[in-house]
Amino acid sequence: MNIPQTSFPRVVIIGGGFAGLAAARGLEDKELQVVLLDKHNYHTFQPLLYQVATGGLEPDSIAFPLRKRFNDVENFYFRLAEVTDINAEEKQVSTSIGSLSYDYLVIATGSTTNFFGNTNIKRHTMEMKSIPQSLNIRSLILENFEEALLTSDLEERTKLMNFVIVGGGPTGVELAGALAEMKKEILPKDYPDLDIRLMKINLIQGADCLLKGMSKQASEKAEDFLIKLGVDVWKNLRVLNYDGDTITTNGEDHFKASTVIWAAGVKGASIDGLEAGCVVERAERYKVDEFNRVANHDTVFAIGDVACMNSEDYPYGHPMMAQPAIQQGKLLAKNILLHLKGKQMKPFVYNDKGSMATIGRNKAVVDLPKWKFQGVFAWFVWMIVHLFSLIGFRNKAVVFLNWMYNYIRFDRETRLIIRPYKHKNKYSFENDK
Repeated sequence: MNIPQTSFPRVVIIGGGFAGLAAARGLEDKELQVVLLDKHNYHTFQPLLYQVATGGLEPDSIAFPLRKRFNDVENFYFRLAEVTDINAEEKQVSTSIGSLSYDYLVIATGSTTNFFGNTNIKRHTMEMKSIPQSLNIRSLILENFEEALLTSDLEERTKLMNFVIVGGGPTGVELAGALAEMKKEILPKDYPDLDIRLMKINLIQGADCLLKGMSKQASEKAEDFLIKLGVDVWKNLRVLNYDGDTITTNGEDHFKASTVIWAAGVKGASIDGLEAGCVVERAERYKVDEFNRVANHDTVFAIGDVACMNSEDYPYGHPMMAQPAIQQGKLLAKNILLHLKGKQMKPFVYNDKGSMATIGRNKAVVDLPKWKFQGVFAWFVWMIVHLFSLIGFRNKAVVFLNWMYNYIRFDRETRLIIRPYKHKNKYSFENDK
């Protein structure tokens, strides 16, 4: 890897997401060597992936180069690599570009889509956990409408224009709202020779309410917003199978659709190597103590989505969201420095700053610890919080200008098929050479 030898302790951080970035920032210019490993050379602002998928933003406006963030930090090294194995006994990680020893290991690999063992669903549905996956969804949405123009078979056209989103959490709700606005404001102008009324947006939720982690007011208002936008909301309905053509559920309702987006669950992106007792099986998250130490390992830590810290308030671990990840990353950096000095580390206490979700133009729900509100003001709050959470002045400026332009013009000008998506089931599009 060409990482120079040093007399300082080496901290290896796996993952450049919210948690890994927060930890690396906290260790800047300290008397240790920090090595960040990630399979991408950029940090992704995941809360806005749905806007890339629906043509509202270009991907480079929600991504930031990891090297640029640390290019003036002397004790920092970045390597583009995928970690394949952890050897805790020898304090070494194996990667796609070689092996590296460590004194402290921080696992911040985030989460991945949970298909709950259903291989058919995994094979035929779309994921939205990364920028490439969001671009695939964007391309497929537009390709479906191009295909719908070419077929005279009404059943086939209806299937191409039927979109099913599985999962009623923030991702599913925000994506359904964005698609509904495309149907209302944009697609009728782009495809005047198509009957856009045939387009259906179905949001399927296995629980009895949307946004289950939020308040009852937020859940009910989000559902009301979606219904008014024309989204068909299905609650208490579980998807059992999808063969690329038909969705089978636990009820009498079945759906014919060419595009199914799976937002029904996530699990930790754990890495091979540590003993089985370190990982919570169903969630694939590492069991950690109040200092984020992985069970039975004094110098191996896990933070963010991949960490499961059980407590009285959070018996199944903290929510797999940005705020717990950022807070754990910041504290872990301080705790590593305390550990190096032989001092007592500080236990993690989550400061819940609230939750929010946007359903579309002038429509959002916000739950703060002491205040809950919905509607236009909530939408402005959502925009401000997300805007200031982006990394880099350029990204903030570009996203702000895009949002203002889209708001004034009722438009989304990045609805481009830049990288055609090769449909896994029936339709085939050749990638540009």
